[in-house]
Amino acid sequence: MTSLNKTIQKMGWPRIIIGLFLLLMYISCPFIGLNLKAAISDTIIRFGMNVVLVLSLVPMIQAGTGLNFGMPLGVEAGLLGAVISIELGLTGIVGFFGAILISIPFAVIFGWLYGAILNKVKGGEMMIATYIGFSSVAIMCIMWLILPFKSQDMIWAYGGEGLRTTISVENYWHKILEIGNTGLPFGEIVMFAVLGFAIWLFFRTKGGLAMKAVGTNEKFARATGINIDRERIKSVVLSSVLAAIGIIIYQQSFGFIQLYLAPFYMAFPAIAAILIGGASVNKATIVNVIIGTFLFQGILTMTPSVVNGIIKTDMSETIRIIVSNGMILYALTRKGEL
Repeated sequence: MTSLNKTIQKMGWPRIIIGLFLLLMYISCPFIGLNLKAAISDTIIRFGMNVVLVLSLVPMIQAGTGLNFGMPLGVEAGLLGAVISIELGLTGIVGFFGAILISIPFAVIFGWLYGAILNKVKGGEMMIATYIGFSSVAIMCIMWLILPFKSQDMIWAYGGEGLRTTISVENYWHKILEIGNTGLPFGEIVMFAVLGFAIWLFFRTKGGLAMKAVGTNEKFARATGINIDRERIKSVVLSSVLAAIGIIIYQQSFGFIQLYLAPFYMAFPAIAAILIGGASVNKATIVNVIIGTFLFQGILTMTPSVVNGIIKTDMSETIRIIVSNGMILYALTRKGEL
């Protein structure tokens, strides 16, 4: 087998084809009146916004707990941390990291309960996880209305009760991770690098290797004395904490906290991205996270703009929905082959 064939086999035809398609769209930008620099910048910004959410899938995949369709549970923990940070009036870097620190205990509690449930339904994790994720969003829709928040920047106007659907972080920690006036997400990428390195390092420790062993061969792991249920719960807790951090990073870049039904389908794009990046249902790496997030967000960013530039009609939202759902469907139907 030649070196070229080995490279193709290692990368996989799906990633090569998607990558070439994305490259072709970048090349076509000057010919259809699009700014190439702005197009690449938009892709990098979306990459920075979403990459930690994709990273949050790695622990559960490595532990064999399945693709984390229950990600909304971790996201809700992050949303709680964000709104409590605003309620306390925390701003700037203190407000941002305050939101993260406040969210972590919620993520640990939610993750522990979530993991305990998944241990009761081994073999059906993905179906139950999806139900847990959807149920958590529904429960939190009630909580956003009855929790005793008082900040005028969050509650409904004219003395109304409950939190608004969309809350601005403009006066708190919007783009707090942006370094200089470049408009590029250097801070988000640094955060991802730190968290990604921590995860990489963790899976080289005794605890990380035990967790990985559970996902690789559960019978062997049990024979060596590893507590299977405990390792699975640890993976779910870790994934939930990373999801909570990821949504706060997303919010500071986006500029708004979106409550109620907004987290409903957040797991699907993240799962599609990591699968497109080359992960399987029981093996995922940081490289899979980087490649998958860039390809998914690149296609999602570029396709509507390029098609609009060609047909001279604004169908960006319709095209974005078709492309994103198409990539999600493709990734999920080929989760064992990508």
